[in-house]
Amino acid sequence: MMELKTPDEIGKMAVTGAFVAEVLTDLSRLARPGVDVMDLEHHARRLIADRGAVSCYWDYSPSFGRGPFRNVVCLSVNDAVLHGLPAPHVLARGDLLTMDFAVSIDGWTADSAITVQVGFDDDVASRTDDPDARLIDSTRRALEAGIAAALPGGRLGDISAAIGAVAAADGYRVNTDFGGHGLGRTMHEDPHVPNVGRAGRGLRLKPGMVLALEPWWAAGTDEIVYDADGWTIRSADGSNTAHSEHTVAITEDGPTVLTAR
Repeated sequence: MMELKTPDEIGKMAVTGAFVAEVLTDLSRLARPGVDVMDLEHHARRLIADRGAVSCYWDYSPSFGRGPFRNVVCLSVNDAVLHGLPAPHVLARGDLLTMDFAVSIDGWTADSAITVQVGFDDDVASRTDDPDARLIDSTRRALEAGIAAALPGGRLGDISAAIGAVAAADGYRVNTDFGGHGLGRTMHEDPHVPNVGRAGRGLRLKPGMVLALEPWWAAGTDEIVYDADGWTIRSADGSNTAHSEHTVAITEDGPTVLTAR
């Protein structure tokens, strides 16, 4: 069931969103060649404890997972894209690292994800000769397009169509098993937000809706496989992946990004 949030409740979610953005910015700075991803996981745990926040992933046990997650950040490297269960891995220059982070503060959640190219500090949009940079940039532009389409009075399909149009124009195929979602008191609420769709179709967008928009795709196939850990999702052909996500509130004045970095 989807619940519309009041302006005051959206303000509380914005507090959580600011913390999520701060942590992802910090983790992105620390994700350097020679760093073990478990160091990032433990750093995030310390930040959560210091803030008095509650991880949405610790003990997370959805139907598609295998047992409780027992970590606070999804850390996915290269061909892994979703629900990356942190395990020892020393980052190398050029690795694609996706960090997906969600917490609750005072009962209100926020969720965001970013893919970075380890060892590169410049804007990925400026490196059009690098296929991995183009992949990351595609998901970021798709996220921007989805946010721009999140207008009161519109339809959910407008968001999905905007995201999918960027993927299609860039030559990427979209998997529809996982997409965006509503959120509020919990990390996953209705509605599901596919990363491809038809404009003018679907649920009417109303002020008070809060959605996590998260375009993700691989450089090659749209098919996915699961690791033996039961959590980590990879591209079926081993091609690199990227994932961009923000928590977005629909207001009378248009979309507001609650996890802006």
